[in-house]
Amino acid sequence: MFGSLANAWKIPELRKKLIFTAAMIVIYRFGAHVPVPGIDVNAINQFINNTANQQSILGFLNLFSGGALTRFAVFALGIMPYITASIILQLLTMAFPSLKELAREGEHGQQKITQYTRYLTVALAVAQSVGFTVLFAQQGIIQLTPLKFYEIVITLTAGTILLMWIGELMTQHGIGNGISLLIFASIVSGLIPGLYRFLNPATTSVFTIVVMLGIGAVVIAGIVLVQEGQRRINIQYAKRQIGRRMTTGGSTYLPLSINMAGVIPVIFASSVLMFAPTIARFFPNYGAASWFANWLRPSGPAFLITEAIFIIGFTYFYTAVQFDPVERASDLKKYGGFIPGIRPGRPTAVYLDRVLTRLTLPGAIFLAAIAVLPSILISGLGITFYFGGTSILIVVGVALQTMQQMESQLLMRHYEGFLK
Repeated sequence: MFGSLANAWKIPELRKKLIFTAAMIVIYRFGAHVPVPGIDVNAINQFINNTANQQSILGFLNLFSGGALTRFAVFALGIMPYITASIILQLLTMAFPSLKELAREGEHGQQKITQYTRYLTVALAVAQSVGFTVLFAQQGIIQLTPLKFYEIVITLTAGTILLMWIGELMTQHGIGNGISLLIFASIVSGLIPGLYRFLNPATTSVFTIVVMLGIGAVVIAGIVLVQEGQRRINIQYAKRQIGRRMTTGGSTYLPLSINMAGVIPVIFASSVLMFAPTIARFFPNYGAASWFANWLRPSGPAFLITEAIFIIGFTYFYTAVQFDPVERASDLKKYGGFIPGIRPGRPTAVYLDRVLTRLTLPGAIFLAAIAVLPSILISGLGITFYFGGTSILIVVGVALQTMQQMESQLLMRHYEGFLK
């Protein structure tokens, strides 16, 4: 691994990408420690770190913002408004033919959809900024005036817009997916304090530490195994006459991943589940809103069951967005490829769809199980541990995706990669 890192550092282009990615993460973490002007940070910190609130949606949001919410920092909202906007636009693209046609127009269409996503992100960020400001004002933490209200909302919204821009820059000029790396950095930022609390013998027995570390190792190994697992479908190419040249044909394979969607379904499910209880928390004086926020609290039975269902659904949804069996079958037929024993055209599309549906099911169930089971074990054993199943999935999944991108960059330059 260290040899691969040294090889990556030797390549000027790859070195620039690594430096740029690290610089953007440093800027993000710096902004997560800069509080909004005129705010009592200690009072907000005590309110969110209260036992009841830490177990509620506020603690979950604080995890995904890398602790920025406890400081009411410029990046307190994190990148979640952008992810929520992306989910809404993808769902609308599947529902409305006009947006679906726009998505198929290539780069121009994608730019339009990206622009709509940005506009929706701004609207969601303003709504969440207003909600948090009103919530903290109701708790007596913030003494609101019209000017202060405007200042807080503008600052938090601008922070989200800046994060959105940083994430897009990281995707274009850095290594890996910028949005996923920002969430990765948020979760990992609390790793050392979380491990310190967990490994403290005064609060956790040695037996429990050993058991949980063993479970963690098995879970991580399982995530890597499923993320890297593939079903390879044999593809044959017939001899063809192209001009005056006769192609020799040959055989290759079409790789179908067990989990083609990666960690995106987990991020999507968490974002959707956080949205409604977050809105409900903004109306603490309404009994129905308070009941709903408590009912759908993180690590609660309703939250875990709903999260599992959402993860399975989003896995199928995102896999369908990424892989179109009809389009792939059409491409194979165009270039003279076929699956042995399957006729080209529609029968090939039906076969690929059936294989992909069966292959996606165990991957989706695995994602849901890993997201839910650690939280159940932690609640059952009464252990205070920083990482739940969702956090582990995101951290390991994003690390694997980033390493795979670096792997491809190294292989293009005839170096051995990370994944030998």
